[in-house]
Amino acid sequence: MTHQLIYQIAVTLIPGIGDISGKRFVTYCGDAEAIFKEHRKSLEKINGMREVTIDALCSPKDIMKRAEKEMEFIEKNGIRPLFYQNPEYPRRLLQCDDSPMMLYYKGNANLNEQRVVAIVGTRNITDYGKECCTQLVNDLVDEQVLVVSGLAYGVDTVAHRSSVKAGIPTVGVLGNGLQQVYPAANKKLAVEMQANGGLLTECMSGTQPDRENFPRRNRIIAGMADAVIVIESALKGGSLITADLANSYSRDVFAFPGRVQDLYSQGCNYLIRTNRAHLIENIANLRYIMRWEREKTREERQTTIFREFSEEEKRIMDCFGDKSMVSLDDLIIGTGLPTTKLASLLLNLEFDGIVIALPGKRYQRC
Repeated sequence: MTHQLIYQIAVTLIPGIGDISGKRFVTYCGDAEAIFKEHRKSLEKINGMREVTIDALCSPKDIMKRAEKEMEFIEKNGIRPLFYQNPEYPRRLLQCDDSPMMLYYKGNANLNEQRVVAIVGTRNITDYGKECCTQLVNDLVDEQVLVVSGLAYGVDTVAHRSSVKAGIPTVGVLGNGLQQVYPAANKKLAVEMQANGGLLTECMSGTQPDRENFPRRNRIIAGMADAVIVIESALKGGSLITADLANSYSRDVFAFPGRVQDLYSQGCNYLIRTNRAHLIENIANLRYIMRWEREKTREERQTTIFREFSEEEKRIMDCFGDKSMVSLDDLIIGTGLPTTKLASLLLNLEFDGIVIALPGKRYQRC
């Protein structure tokens, strides 16, 4: 396994190869190791392959040396490398085209928890924001949820600390390597989080918390979550970037409203006003929008799950194939049914416990 991991790390170091093209490259060649076994002539035939990339693949000594060094750091510090093909890789994040090929994780929380909520906001949190954030986290105790944030000052810190106190697993997504905690003031908190949560990053060891890393970090926060909740934010900042990313990934976004005069409510009010976020006042709003009402018992589902399907229902179920989840767009195209008719059929299947409606206009087979 160590042998394969070194090649998987090495893929992320190839110049001219990003997350999207890298995953396509792995699929094209079969696995990470096979990429480095390709002949130059074969590489030159690949459309869009840059000369610098071909040169690096044909003479990968430096790349492999750096990958081996990273492997030593991983083993020494108890870090779990999660290549995108690893079953422990966050499956929600994997739905995003630009998801990282490799993640580095130190912790024990399930990154594929039944429900994942991201809580973000300003570094300059007010007493109002602290109250909203703390109350929300406390109310999430019984929801089997993982809380994700960025371990920054302000809202992130309150979200993580409140989760630790409430016994809710919480993961901080970093914009730097795991050789350090940034900001340093949260080092003690980061240690506490690892007892029932963890730290996650796409950055290799030695990567510093430079400004350009944080927008990329924000896409991981948005992509990992079912819902992104903005507690407080000015009109500009990382929280609004995260909200925009979440919307682009078809995640549900929520924002706490505030007084129009308050600087750090302007961003939230803007998101609500422009229909980029649902207004949230308490946990009940989140439960309702996310359809977190208690599910039917397994015994109740078994009475209906094997019922006979109509011809139109069969067309819907055929769209799932070997997949457990499909989008509404896929169902519209695959069945050829009018949207209103399809919606009615899906509702009946949902009532019978055969499919579940998920955020982002997706459906999961039970």
